[in-house]
Amino acid sequence: MSTLTLSNKSARRLFLDRHALSETPQGVAQGAELLSLIARLGFVQLDSINTVARAHDLILFSRRPRYRPKALKRLYEKDRALFEHWTHDAAVIPMDYYSWWQLRRERDAAKLRNQWRDWRRDGFEAQFQPVLDQIREEGPLCSSDVGAGEKRGSGGWWDWHPSKTALEYLWRSGALCVVGRDGFRKRYDLTERVIDDALCQPRQEPEHTAATIDWCCSGALDRLGFATPTELAAFWDHITIAEAKDWCAGELAAGRLQPVEIECVGGALRPCFARPDIASDPALTLEPTPRLRVLSPFDPALRDRKRAERLFGFDYRIEIFVPEAKRRYGYYVFPILEGDRLVGRVDMKAFRDRDTLHVRALWPEAKVRWGKGRVAAFEAELARIVRLADVSKLSFEDGWLRAPQ
Repeated sequence: MSTLTLSNKSARRLFLDRHALSETPQGVAQGAELLSLIARLGFVQLDSINTVARAHDLILFSRRPRYRPKALKRLYEKDRALFEHWTHDAAVIPMDYYSWWQLRRERDAAKLRNQWRDWRRDGFEAQFQPVLDQIREEGPLCSSDVGAGEKRGSGGWWDWHPSKTALEYLWRSGALCVVGRDGFRKRYDLTERVIDDALCQPRQEPEHTAATIDWCCSGALDRLGFATPTELAAFWDHITIAEAKDWCAGELAAGRLQPVEIECVGGALRPCFARPDIASDPALTLEPTPRLRVLSPFDPALRDRKRAERLFGFDYRIEIFVPEAKRRYGYYVFPILEGDRLVGRVDMKAFRDRDTLHVRALWPEAKVRWGKGRVAAFEAELARIVRLADVSKLSFEDGWLRAPQ
């Protein structure tokens, strides 16, 4: 099969379409419509930092500006349309996908038990049954509700007390489910009381491993448009790169994949795989909306920083853990998307005690002019974001519009 070359512009269009960023951000943002958006993305990463809004809320808001956090909370905690588990990080995932996490739970069960012994979480295995018995008797519990009398650490994850470690292990391996959060503290319940029996039925080896690999790779490709085996394996973070490579080889031989070369910024070509009908995909002729919008640093389109740099020429590193004096931009800086370009990044924070969203600095990308029209579009986006941030006023630091770095 001959190799198709996609121009950088075509690749951007396809990629943005798959991430629901091509169309004008609008539409219903609750119930079945919100669930459909999450399914389109595959999952939504959870994050506790609330500089302006939590990552999961901004991810959904940037695509549906009518979105409000209570809509996600209802889907997750009341409707049970979502479950929480890990992809590359903690995420909420459509409940229909629960059975496909069996392989991840099995692999986590083996891996974490060994790792956590090595990290000296002494005694956590002995707490499995007491924790399960307590939850069975008392109902959903947080980590602070279990392990009375156990030594508490200083707050880092490596200082979890044994019963908290048991809670996390039992969740990751499948005996427990997270059923919601108090603030950002997880509440755990018995899986048998939460998940429909049909979704919990174990699949048999080796068929379920092969089926899961196929589901993971196919679903990842559908949501990326084009990908390498490494990118397919990383999307859900269930399977190995070797498993993704074998899947690609089999699909290619069967005619269900074709090799493509993706033009990166600067002209380099990157070999990937795509569906055989990629050349006629409607997204290739779809002009992305010119609407300017602020994205979460953890947006699905930017999660792979190296891919964002190859496709968009956007070099982004989050600087949360960088000492303030060494930061290039700021603690929590938001990328700005306009059309098919990332045109800047903004350091801003919601001061809820002052009822104000404050913009400290905005840095345009190189060769992007921020004239009156673009500044007005940015201010219009901020006027939408203040509602999500639960404030009502805007303020700008003197000299907030900086020179590109």
